[in-house]
Amino acid sequence: MTKIEVRGAIVANEDKWIYNWFEIPATCGKDVTDALKNATDEVEIHINSNGGDLFAGSEIYTALKDYSGSVTVKVVGMAASAASIIAMAGDRVLISPTAQMMIHNVQLYTGGDHRDLQDASNVAKNANVSVANAYQLKTGKSLDELLALMGKETYVNAQQAVEMGLADEIMFQENTEAPRLVADLGGMLPQSALDKVRNLRISNIETPALNATIQAEDVKKIVNEAVNELKASLSQEAQELNKKTEEEPEEPRNTGFERFLF
Repeated sequence: MTKIEVRGAIVANEDKWIYNWFEIPATCGKDVTDALKNATDEVEIHINSNGGDLFAGSEIYTALKDYSGSVTVKVVGMAASAASIIAMAGDRVLISPTAQMMIHNVQLYTGGDHRDLQDASNVAKNANVSVANAYQLKTGKSLDELLALMGKETYVNAQQAVEMGLADEIMFQENTEAPRLVADLGGMLPQSALDKVRNLRISNIETPALNATIQAEDVKKIVNEAVNELKASLSQEAQELNKKTEEEPEEPRNTGFERFLF
């Protein structure tokens, strides 16, 4: 795998040496195209940049989209402005749970009379559409919707980026198990105990010659360990609540459900 860092300002090729001289982090198109020349397999792009030159960003975006192999983008800090365009080049875009993205209108600095300023305004509007094209290819949203978001200078966190389609998934959540919500602890075994029993059963199924059944002593041991673990995990507040409940008149109990999840 070839890893390419996109950090600091996105700058023109002819300006990169100045940033190097001042030891300021920056990325130019040539940095990426040179790295791609030596790449033969999957490419992984790490982005942490507030953006910079529009056309330098476009050069990098185009080079990544033109690459014949797989491109995975990881937004590890900020992907703003031109850097957000580069992020759209990924076949898969992953974003750190602590990272952000930002999209906004193209900014153009110019001078002249009213005719020059009107021309500059038209150029900037057309540039906005060019930028929105990259977002549209990734998200599938309409140009009008994307231009409106750009006009508001929109910052998004990891969850919002995924919801909008700017990113495909949040990093480090591939193996995250959804939390189990319960009304109270009420005698439920910890998930670790359930997993141990399941694994023991699977092991017995796969190796019937060694042990055809789950031994009762094994299950008893696991359950005892789980109960002790459950007791140790109870907070003082929960213990006091149980004590208070025991002192109050006992209410009729519904024994129809042994495990009611909420």
